[in-house]
Order: sequence, then structure tokens, then C-alpha cells
Amino acid sequence: MPAVSYETQDEIAIVTIGRPEVRNAVDRDTAEALVTAFREFEADPDLKVAILTGAGGTFCAGADLKAITEGRTPNISDEGDGPMGPTRMLLEKPVIAAVEGHAVAGGFELAVWCDLRVAARDATFGIYCRRFGVPLIDLGTVRLPRLIGHSRALDLILTGRGVSGDEAIAMGLVNRLTEPGEALAGAIDLARTIAAFPQTCMRNDRLSSYEQWDLDVEAATANELARGLQTIASGETAGGAARFSEGEGRGGRAVGS
Repeated sequence: MPAVSYETQDEIAIVTIGRPEVRNAVDRDTAEALVTAFREFEADPDLKVAILTGAGGTFCAGADLKAITEGRTPNISDEGDGPMGPTRMLLEKPVIAAVEGHAVAGGFELAVWCDLRVAARDATFGIYCRRFGVPLIDLGTVRLPRLIGHSRALDLILTGRGVSGDEAIAMGLVNRLTEPGEALAGAIDLARTIAAFPQTCMRNDRLSSYEQWDLDVEAATANELARGLQTIASGETAGGAARFSEGEGRGGRAVGS
């Protein structure tokens, strides 16, 4: 099994970390392979949504500490890609994490890098690196407070405890829960839903939601309007209005109904 495999299903790319013998821990070569996979996804105009998952019933146990002790260190500079690979990338298209088993330490940061998380009820999220003095340097201390709020983020950052199931979804860490073994299928269903929408509008709204973090309210307002005008200029808005006037999607029905 390659360290990272890449496959497509229609308009969806599935990126799988394939190192189950080390619970899908990421060494430098694996991090680079993840970056390559997501760049391939980003560059393919036929693909609309990506899914990141792990082989063998585990999402990712974080950085490969054994590899580090053997001198095979990840990239820890302020330039280039993140130590875990794609964590410094802001793609133009969404990524969904499909989580079975553990998503801990750097694996937790990979899951939080994704736009959405679909997890099995018995999956576990946690900053387990707390007990070993390994810092969060893949934007875990940045993304997690923005995702679930500072108080809840500090609970996880300071204690290193694991959370799963109902608690994870209650705090906003997980977006969808599935039964054990069904996270990937649930993520594929969610990806198909997103892929069915007008893509220019969805992508512009998504990017505006990320870009506003670095802006004051006035600048964020202007940026949202600029992206909205891009969408309108693309023709998607007029086309959608015409379909609605013909009866499509009334009462919140799915696209095409």
C-alpha cells in the first residue's frame, strides 16, 4: 500500500493515508505525498470535492515520532508546506475528513484543516501530543479556537483529553456522525450533495468565510460583495433564478427536484 493513495469517484477525489502499521502517522515523505495529492485535486477542473481519510480503521495518529527520533524530521520551517503536509494550504475547493478510529495530535490538526468532518460515533479526537511535549505547529492553535470557540479549544489544548461521538458533534468539532465503519460512505454522500450545487457561488462564499478572519468588518463586507459580484457575473445567479421560477428546488427540495 502506498503511503498516500489517490482515487476518484465521479467528481470526488479520495485521498487515503495508507500507513496502518503505524496508525497512519505522517513522516516527511507522507506529508509531501499529501501535498502532491491535494495539488492534483485542486488542478483538476472535473473534481469538485475531496475526502481525506485513513486506511485500516484509523484516521491519523499524528507525526511519526519514531521517524523523528531516527533523524527523518518533518518540515518545521516558516516557509513551504506544513509539517503534516497540506495544513498551510487554502484550496479553492472543499475537503471533507472521513474519520474512523483516532484523529489525534497532528492527525487532529489534519482533520481540523478540512472544511467538514464526518466521523464514526466511536472515533476519537484529541491533542494526545500534549503528554509528550510535541507542539501544535500545523495551525491547531489557530483553527481550533475559530472552529469551536476559545474556551472549548483550551479544554482540549490544555488537557490533551480525547472526545468522541455526541460530545464532538455538540461542540461543533464534528459535522456528521455515522455508525462505526461508515464514515467514508457518509463523507461521500455529503461530498455528492456539495458537488451538485452551482460551484462558482459555493466556492466564492466558502473563500469569503475564510478570508474574513484577516479583515476588519468594513474590509470583510467589501470582500464578500466582490466575491458575490464575481458569482453574479459568472451567470450562475441568473441561471439559478430561472430554474427556481420554473419550479426547481421549491420548499427547500434538493437540486434538480
